Amino acid sequence: MNKLLYFISIISLSAVSCSKLDNYPMPNAALSGRVIDAGTKNTVQTEIGSGTRVKLEEISWSDNPTPFYFYSMQDGTFNNTKLFVSTNKISVEGAFVPLVQYDNSGNITVDQRQTVDLHKGAQDIVFEVEPLLRVEWVGDPVTNADSTITVKAKVTRGTSNPNFQNDVSDIYLFLNTVPYVGSSTGNNDYFDPRYSYTMSFSGSDGNAQLGQTITLTTEGKLPPKRSYWLRVGARTTYGLKQCNYTDIKKVTLP
Repeated sequence: MNKLLYFISIISLSAVSCSKLDNYPMPNAALSGRVIDAGTKNTVQTEIGSGTRVKLEEISWSDNPTPFYFYSMQDGTFNNTKLFVSTNKISVEGAFVPLVQYDNSGNITVDQRQTVDLHKGAQDIVFEVEPLLRVEWVGDPVTNADSTITVKAKVTRGTSNPNFQNDVSDIYLFLNTVPYVGSSTGNNDYFDPRYSYTMSFSGSDGNAQLGQTITLTTEGKLPPKRSYWLRVGARTTYGLKQCNYTDIKKVTLP
């Protein structure tokens, strides 16, 4: 009987202890915003799930915090409603000139982070960046008699900084049967490889495409009476070789 009472007491104390340890306020701060092209003021279109990354460094308790990351949506906007009240240095990372830059010794030479006090409720912030490339539609997509789609686009430099004007390596016409269109992320394909089209270049050959109107046509024969979502992407050899993109256009075949 004494042993039974002993074990019941231990369990009761553990339950009380756990309830005290878990008695923390739920995250009740939110952060939303967008990443825009400093030249055009349009949002910077990005990849899905591995494109523009929002970086939070909480400085409320530490001068050297472990960063917390989350990704923006493909249209360059972001929103996170599960954050704790805190003070953070916030930046974004993606296919644009870095907001934080370092010298060879690891010292920060450029620092465009924003210090933000996250409080109860929502806050909205804007980051202006220089994209590595600017990819724009020229006209609207055209459906062809052979069940293909032809588009025209133009690729230009998004920055005049020579340190980030790497060679153009690829230009893509991505097509998907859902509104999520772009490069692959991990094991997920956000384009249909049967119909998407790729132009790849070696060395500096791709730079000749800059400023030109480029014509791209889908591969294969698309099934009729369906809707397709298209997007043109281009990338350079810089860093993680992420794409810059147009926005997304929807085409319905008759």
